[in-house]
Amino acid sequence: MAQEKEQKNALTVKTDRAGGYTIYFEHDFGRLAEVLESDCGISGRKLCIVTDTTVEGLYLQEVIKALEGKCRALTQFVFPAGEQSKTLDTVRSLYEKLILEHFERRDMLIALGGGVVGDLTGFAAATYLRGIDFIQVQTTLLSQVDSSIGGKTGVDFDSYKNMVGAFHQPSLVYMNAHTLSTLPEEQFACGMGEVLKHGLIRSAAYYTWLIEHISEIAERDADTLQEMVMESCRIKRAVVEKDPTEKGERALLNFGHTIGHAIEKVKSPDLLHGQCVALGCVAAAYISFKRGLLSTEEFYEIRDMNVGFDLLFSVEDIDPQEILTITKSDKKMDQGSVKFVLLKKIGKAFIDTTVTDEEILEAVNFILYTETND
Repeated sequence: MAQEKEQKNALTVKTDRAGGYTIYFEHDFGRLAEVLESDCGISGRKLCIVTDTTVEGLYLQEVIKALEGKCRALTQFVFPAGEQSKTLDTVRSLYEKLILEHFERRDMLIALGGGVVGDLTGFAAATYLRGIDFIQVQTTLLSQVDSSIGGKTGVDFDSYKNMVGAFHQPSLVYMNAHTLSTLPEEQFACGMGEVLKHGLIRSAAYYTWLIEHISEIAERDADTLQEMVMESCRIKRAVVEKDPTEKGERALLNFGHTIGHAIEKVKSPDLLHGQCVALGCVAAAYISFKRGLLSTEEFYEIRDMNVGFDLLFSVEDIDPQEILTITKSDKKMDQGSVKFVLLKKIGKAFIDTTVTDEEILEAVNFILYTETND
């Protein structure tokens, strides 16, 4: 494609910034300084690596070693790992560090980690001095296939997920495939929930490819994973470039998130974001099935593929009425109606605002685990 860089391990994403930005797919951090200099001119800029306490022990020193001496100054900000740190208080602490170290508009943040690190760093970059550059160096499958494209940044407010945020595009994204080998099984499975979602909403062929390569994916074969991540990024890129600020088609990427976010609110930290979204996908597919849009075979294939990729299709100890109430307070509401993403068929999604309370309750009851569940 004309807009992609010639090398096979890079994709270019169009944004409102001239030239957009490039996603680099690598197997180590060896080219990090090189591409940062070529794309961002880091030699004259201060850099602050933002990461959490988990990634700190895995990759922080490796990234520092790759960048030392390549920029004007290099510092780091580390916060406690977990969704509970994705708050305005953490952002405030980051602001204080940047102010004390005299970061200016030409300086840059580096988000080293998964989705929480990327969301928080991007939001800080969007708002510090009315906006400075940042790059994503993503270390989880979920962040590589999801937040690498789109420019969504934000933090949670009280118990409301991503309620405070901004659109702020990264200047560059760098993915080291080796980091996927250190992911815990649960974290890897969460990323697969997002991958499956891309096939369900946009490409039946990709969904079939995932099923055919389930063994290689489970074994974390490097070549298979790189092909998978790149294809997911292509799908998300195609959606986001048409609708960068989520006024229309981009909302399709919220498939599974409406009920999923409500489950996450009551089950976190026992369940991770990707697990909750996977449950939300089953619930949304159930509503589509009950409306006659999906065949019985299609619906149960969607449900059972969660099992194949170590994801949940049922959940214990939730109150359907509470899930309904939380769903109706979601930021995705549209003039008082819940904005749902449903499936016309595998590979074809659409936005619907006519889903009733009864349909939501029936779907939640379907995924509610009981002794008689399949």
